[in-house]
Amino acid sequence: MDSILLQILNGLDKGSAYALIALGLTLIFGTLGVVNFAHGALFMIGAFCVVTLQRILNISTVKIDPSKTDFLGNPLEVKTPYVVNWFGEATGNAIINWSVPLAILLAIPVMLLIGYAMERGLIKHFYKRPHADQILVTFGLAIVLQEIIKAFYGANPIPAPAPELFRGSFDFGVLLGMAENSVIYPYWRLIYFAFSALIIGLVFAFLKFTTFGMVVRAGMADRETVGLLGINIDRKFTFMFAIAAVVAGLAGVMYAPINSPNYHMGMDFLVLSFVVVVVGGMGSLPGAVLAGFLLGILESFASMNQVKSFFEALFLPSIDQIIIYLVAIIILLTRPRGLMGRKGVMEE
Repeated sequence: MDSILLQILNGLDKGSAYALIALGLTLIFGTLGVVNFAHGALFMIGAFCVVTLQRILNISTVKIDPSKTDFLGNPLEVKTPYVVNWFGEATGNAIINWSVPLAILLAIPVMLLIGYAMERGLIKHFYKRPHADQILVTFGLAIVLQEIIKAFYGANPIPAPAPELFRGSFDFGVLLGMAENSVIYPYWRLIYFAFSALIIGLVFAFLKFTTFGMVVRAGMADRETVGLLGINIDRKFTFMFAIAAVVAGLAGVMYAPINSPNYHMGMDFLVLSFVVVVVGGMGSLPGAVLAGFLLGILESFASMNQVKSFFEALFLPSIDQIIIYLVAIIILLTRPRGLMGRKGVMEE
């Protein structure tokens, strides 16, 4: 029972990242009809917003402290971050400690600006081009963004620790009346799942309960008719592209303590997220979320030693690496439009 619970938690953790990235991908495809292979790069940029903020907060003054010496008796340099000088030791250190959540405030305007610039500067020129052209140009953009990050931050992963308050683990065994220490799970991964659920809920609520969202949904269903009503649907779709960029960026911000930011992390998630979108159904927002959590849980269970041993006996080694693709093949063979795909989407 404890192993099953642990794998479910791991699956929800992975599924949260898949669902958030797939949600942004589906928003872009559903509104603009663009297959955006640069979306994983937006996830990466969000993670590096954390790194950037941490570096800014750790910019320090350097003073010689005669009271502190090295082993040769030379006075040592003491570095004090500016935020500590400005706000006091307690408040300044607290700001540095909570840099990951605070990076959300930096990531939102940055991702809005990047999303707007991408759509207006590049994507809008490929609306009526074949999907192959869209994939090539956005994939090329992703590589460019990846190399820019590599040039500025280096090729090695950069640790981005969570706040000290959330660096421990939660004992589900005690909560559920099981043996103590039977199911230990990190606090931050639980926070990531809750954060993902909140963002997903906000996106769906925005689309369902606001006038702007209802116009966007109408435009997704029949763009020409909405345009004939005198509504500038292109401007609203541009805003939705920026919103999708923000969703990807926030997913990267909160994932930074789980997976240290590195220049290729966007590509690592991109392919899997596209599989999630296809399995859920192209253009289906609920399908993207459902498929994200479903495939995350399946991948987690496939990583169990018992499951891996069983499939190795059937000459299927590394089942945890291919389970998502096997499930995708089975689903698409039985339901070509995916779990919740709509008729006519990607059907020519």
